[in-house]
Amino acid sequence: MQRYFLELAYDGTDFFGWQRQPSEISVQEEIEDALSKLYSNTPVKVVGCGRTDTGVHANHYILHVDLPEIENTDSFVFKLNRMLPNSIAFHKATPARAESHARFDASQRTYRYFIHQKKNPFKQKHSWYVPQALDFEKMNEAAKLLVGKKDFTSLSKLHTDVKTNICAINKAQWIITDDEIYFEISANRFLRNMVRATVGTLIDVGHGKIEPEQINEILEAKDRQAASTSVPAHGLFLWLITYPQFKQLK
Repeated sequence: MQRYFLELAYDGTDFFGWQRQPSEISVQEEIEDALSKLYSNTPVKVVGCGRTDTGVHANHYILHVDLPEIENTDSFVFKLNRMLPNSIAFHKATPARAESHARFDASQRTYRYFIHQKKNPFKQKHSWYVPQALDFEKMNEAAKLLVGKKDFTSLSKLHTDVKTNICAINKAQWIITDDEIYFEISANRFLRNMVRATVGTLIDVGHGKIEPEQINEILEAKDRQAASTSVPAHGLFLWLITYPQFKQLK
């Protein structure tokens, strides 16, 4: 058997997250079922680079899977895409070393959360409509205070099974272009619900409900109730997964 890293993207609108669920459809289930059919109904298990929650999308996602050696990876990707719904698209299959791991080898993850401030029917499934005025200068002042190696308990879902709530953030910034507004954040790891709670808190900064410097107090409290309400899932994208020196390749 050969280990492969597969690159894909998916629209999470109709899925109950990445991870296989007992009674709800997930991205992982769709992919494993398609691979199983491709290999004569032999069960196939995949390991993803991380979880995404219900309704969250992935612009760039990596999984690893052990398969019989693929003669033509382009043909393999083409066949797999034909078997999957339009909401899931594979881009590339790359041979990897047997010990390579899609989740544990990743050195950085980047998320983007999209908002729009003018009603737009074409953005409603992939961006959150925020019609009220926002002070993006203050929001970016607050975002800078997130950067560094810190305890993000106040911005994490309660009662998770992680061993530590410390993450190393190396970028947190609101970006405005001619046709898009989004928050981009990069870190070595993220906690459950962390990005959505962070965006909700920064939006409250933009509305004048929280001063930028209060971000430090919120983090120091290590209390989820100290931060703001999480924003809706549909504006969130797992944007990029980074592997050091293409460690997954042969």
